[in-house]
Amino acid sequence: MAKSSVNGKTLTSYTVKGIDKSIRPGDCVLMRPPDPSKPSYIAKVEKIVSDNRGSNVKVHIQWYYRPEEAIGGRKQFHGTKEVFLSDHHDVQGADTIEGKCKVHTFKSYTKLDAIGNDDFYCRFQYYSSTGDFNPNRIAVYCKCEMPYNPDDLMIQCDGCSDWFHPACIDMTVEEARQMGHFLCQSCLSQDQRVLQNSHAISRHAVMKVDTKRLRR
Repeated sequence: MAKSSVNGKTLTSYTVKGIDKSIRPGDCVLMRPPDPSKPSYIAKVEKIVSDNRGSNVKVHIQWYYRPEEAIGGRKQFHGTKEVFLSDHHDVQGADTIEGKCKVHTFKSYTKLDAIGNDDFYCRFQYYSSTGDFNPNRIAVYCKCEMPYNPDDLMIQCDGCSDWFHPACIDMTVEEARQMGHFLCQSCLSQDQRVLQNSHAISRHAVMKVDTKRLRR
């Protein structure tokens, strides 16, 4: 990701040779890595600049980092299509663009009916110089208290609305898929207590009624 500079005119769009795709500022793109065995880099195009002859086109970009590229590496809750919008800005040749992609918000990604090879999502900003994230805290779920990973199936409790991994509640994925309703252990215990209390109240009410009858 070596930096370079260029003087020239700013373009509103540019058709990348070899892929016949038109890019504009704001588009997300896949960029060729130096090592062909590595996955494509992901970046957001900020500006497109050409020299006066139009033969040398550069793109000003903001890099997305994959979890394994960040300080601390990939965590259990990071999805396979998760990327972080970094504070790393750069200038690259337009001929290094391999294609266009889409970086969704986390919420919109989880609502996709189908996920393509070029679909990614971002829920964190990443500061490459410090390794810090924004936000630095997100909601956790399940007994394991982990953030949500959209790659993993989770089942929602009808009582408390918390989400659980099947393995964390001694359930197989197949069993979780077949369940129409689910109560976690905490809500199930609470329901049982309420049911037991209601039975006790009913029995007490019957006893009071019977006592009154005996007094007549």
